[in-house]
Amino acid sequence: MDETYDVIVVGGGAAGLSGALNLARARRSVLVVDAGEQRNLPADGVHGLIARDGMAPTELVRLGRAEVERYGGAVLDARVVALGGSSGEFTVTLDDGRELDARRLLVTTGLVDELPDVPGLRDLWGSDVVHCPYCHGYEIRDRPIGVLGTNAMAVHGAQLFRQWSADLTLFLHTAPEPTAEEREGLEARGIRVVEGEVAGLETEGGRLTGLRMASGEVVPRRALAVSPRFVARSELLAGVGLTATEHPSGTGERIEADALGLTAVPGVWVAGNVADPMAWVASAAHQGAMAGAAINHDLIAEETRTAVALRAAA
Repeated sequence: MDETYDVIVVGGGAAGLSGALNLARARRSVLVVDAGEQRNLPADGVHGLIARDGMAPTELVRLGRAEVERYGGAVLDARVVALGGSSGEFTVTLDDGRELDARRLLVTTGLVDELPDVPGLRDLWGSDVVHCPYCHGYEIRDRPIGVLGTNAMAVHGAQLFRQWSADLTLFLHTAPEPTAEEREGLEARGIRVVEGEVAGLETEGGRLTGLRMASGEVVPRRALAVSPRFVARSELLAGVGLTATEHPSGTGERIEADALGLTAVPGVWVAGNVADPMAWVASAAHQGAMAGAAINHDLIAEETRTAVALRAAA
């Protein structure tokens, strides 16, 4: 493994590996440093990704790593503990104390799902408790589904998941009361509304059987949709002058970047959930690919300027 790279990619999920693949194919020296904390590891499969639908998240990572390495890229199982420097001279410090150098950085560290504080919810996260209808809706189709209301998007979430099941209940929990218009829409599509807070989940054999209300009533359900707060894993980026800001949707935090992933700091790109809380695997892979191409273009521009200067000085 070299100590200096054209690009170091921090994070080895769909976004990071896709970016690294494009960079390696562009004949760049690229290193992916991955701590193995992909957000979708609790899920039984990746969905909505053409030609890879249903594949286990670990298998997708394994195949992605092999593709990067096939084109000369390197993948390292390690944790990055600090970033520093500036464009052309970044430093990446690993948990074993090593310092690597990179001309450019692509950060794809993802996000943390902060789940509602409901006992039993975390234990079923990624199986009977889900958040994204496009990632998991088909897998829970036709079950009695509950939607846990925690914010103003609760009614929207209920209407979305109604597409996958006719037996759907919206638990208002801590969400605001629906407007008259929203209630009319819920009633028109047969969505039941349960008032009051949820005290916990009922399970049997590790599977969801119902939601226990604060009143003691148990409402039978076999799947539950929740809205986590999405918090970018962005602490490392403080070392190069970047901090997370609130996403306009109010769903959490992210690192701001342009359409190709370039941040406000020259030489630093981001892709995937660290920049876009709404991205799932397919869109994260696309963002990583576009960021990789943009980084290559940036390096070409720098190399061209250097070549012109050297020629003029000769």
